[in-house]
Amino acid sequence: MPLVCLDISHVRNLSSVRFEPSPQVNVIIGENGSGKTSVLEAIHLLSFGRSFRSHKHKTYIQHETEHCLVFAQLHQDQGNPVPVGLQRHRDGQIEVRIQGQRAQSVVELAERLPVQLINPDAFRLLEGSPSVRRQFIDWGVFHFDSEFIRAWRGWQKALKQRNTLLRRGKISASLLAAFDQELIRLGEQVNTSRKAYVERLTPYFLKVLSLLNEDLKVSLQFFQGWDSQKSLEAAVVAGRERDIELGYTHTGPQRADLRVKAETGDALDTLSRGQQKLVVSALKIAQGQLLIDMGRPLVFLVDDLPAELDANHRQKLCRLLESLESQIFITSVGPDTTDFAWADTTDVRHFSMNNGELSLSSKGLQES
Repeated sequence: MPLVCLDISHVRNLSSVRFEPSPQVNVIIGENGSGKTSVLEAIHLLSFGRSFRSHKHKTYIQHETEHCLVFAQLHQDQGNPVPVGLQRHRDGQIEVRIQGQRAQSVVELAERLPVQLINPDAFRLLEGSPSVRRQFIDWGVFHFDSEFIRAWRGWQKALKQRNTLLRRGKISASLLAAFDQELIRLGEQVNTSRKAYVERLTPYFLKVLSLLNEDLKVSLQFFQGWDSQKSLEAAVVAGRERDIELGYTHTGPQRADLRVKAETGDALDTLSRGQQKLVVSALKIAQGQLLIDMGRPLVFLVDDLPAELDANHRQKLCRLLESLESQIFITSVGPDTTDFAWADTTDVRHFSMNNGELSLSSKGLQES
């Protein structure tokens, strides 16, 4: 499993935390504000280079310190564990090191440490803007298709250049056409990769959802960002005059979306809060299962597990996570909501968090 040991320094109220997690299930119990979610935040930071709680890096760097640091040893099937680390400075600078060598970007960390997050904010996958769902798709495509990140970066660059040109005004359609060749070529690649990924993900999602609630019927529909009956080239050509009027590119992969439909309409509008959490959890677990089936182990972060789920569905969710044979970190306010009947062969470690101090609980000591 990925994390053999973890060192966290100056992340929120975690001045210095070092522990050796179980390769399977880790349960962290603590009061609100004790720092348990900050442990998950640090792991997320090590994978994504950013927090899932705030876009402002200064909010998670401990007050009166110049930087925060997250360091880990990552398990590999053969050879010694791989040391990786990320240091985020108050001025915004990020330094990433892998095996003692400075990495070019956090992308290298993301490749080595895939992390899947399930938390109360995961509802944004349904109720948030299309950009949230595009990020969900692109995370999966990034790990699914090794050529995707190159095409995505090139397309993003071409899109920004085109929009800059459009904002200048008084531009002819013929001049704009000269800038569109790369935008169309790379945009088609991005769209093809996204579409293939959603098609691959859908049966995984349907299977996982049926295990969580067999009566819940939900479908996934990929919207590519323009009329599916047209090529991107045809859509861009047809929209050039409008783009010139608006001052930005109004059609293309930047408008893609994943539409989640229940039998009676949009999942967001027709499903209860608890059902929505099951759908979101199924999407996250299915995405993880697909990655695992590709031979890529990953880490699941489950924050505030009890929220919106009854005991029966919490148990089903944990059983599913357990069956993936991945490393799991679960946080909760009280032990009564995480005291499940894990399999005898599962290595479960319980930790207590109190005012930024993490310790292996007496229950964890007995089980270890």
